[in-house]
Amino acid sequence: MTLMPSSLMRAAALALILSGASHAARAADEGITVYNAQHESLTKAWADGFTKETGIKVTIRKGGDTELANQIVQEGAASPADVFITENSPAMVLVEKAGLFETLPKDVLAQVPANFQPASGRWVGVAARSTVFVYDTRKLRESDLPKSLLDLADAKWKGHWAASPSGADFQAIVGALLELKGEKITAEWLKAMKANSTAYRGNSVAMKAVNAGEVDGAVIYHYYYFGDQAKTGENSSNVALHYFRNGDPGAFLSTSGAGVLASSKHKEQAEAFVKWMAGKRGQAVLRDGDSFEYAIATGAESNPKLEPIAHLQAPKVEPSKLDSKKVSELMTAAGLL
Repeated sequence: MTLMPSSLMRAAALALILSGASHAARAADEGITVYNAQHESLTKAWADGFTKETGIKVTIRKGGDTELANQIVQEGAASPADVFITENSPAMVLVEKAGLFETLPKDVLAQVPANFQPASGRWVGVAARSTVFVYDTRKLRESDLPKSLLDLADAKWKGHWAASPSGADFQAIVGALLELKGEKITAEWLKAMKANSTAYRGNSVAMKAVNAGEVDGAVIYHYYYFGDQAKTGENSSNVALHYFRNGDPGAFLSTSGAGVLASSKHKEQAEAFVKWMAGKRGQAVLRDGDSFEYAIATGAESNPKLEPIAHLQAPKVEPSKLDSKKVSELMTAAGLL
């Protein structure tokens, strides 16, 4: 057997090292691809801050929660996505159940309280939004307001409230109701909702309708009000927010999630981005920016204009247990989808 000269062995080893370094450099140059179902401006602020600090490029592809979750499932191991970010957790659960997320490192998960991430460790919360009842202050007094989300099923609310049932936001709220109260109560509430409520396409449209006097109140997420107030206030000048509190299903706090795809070819960079979003600097974007979503990392501060999370008295809902498939079935059966 002819042995390779030591000089040639060293040269071959060096070539392998250089090849690996070159591959790592190419990966860094390519950056990461993010499938983004969060608000475009928020994710861009996260991406810009991360790129400025690390030099890693972030390419963002925009879509809706359910749309992108289903796309990832269809793409499977061939998905070009490295990171998936959502507005609500049911879309994260869909991808998680398909086995397409990588388990995140412990130092990433450790930044966020357990109630804002699944027990599996496959993804992590990066922001949150609170359910509220926005109401017309010209028509309703505080004493008139529903004590519970379930109160809206009462016949006295017929024709007096609205929602955007086709959106992922409202379906996440129904998912929390299902988890907290069970299928029977949820189905009955949805049937009453069909009879009592007016459907609008979009939370901002529903709030605008309340402001215009078309309907007395609407179930939406909190940040639509604060976002409008920070601009002209023209779509929220006649409305106020009512928080249900006391662990009520109407006090549900929805988790926006981020996860790394198991098929990612740039896992280190993808994990670094998720860690950055859930970390001090990423959460500061929520505090200082105009998204008006809640910062949720341990010790992180939210925008000072928001009602503190501790005051919301939100119910405890394991984000990975929100069943989007069952919600869709129940809402379809009630004639809401």
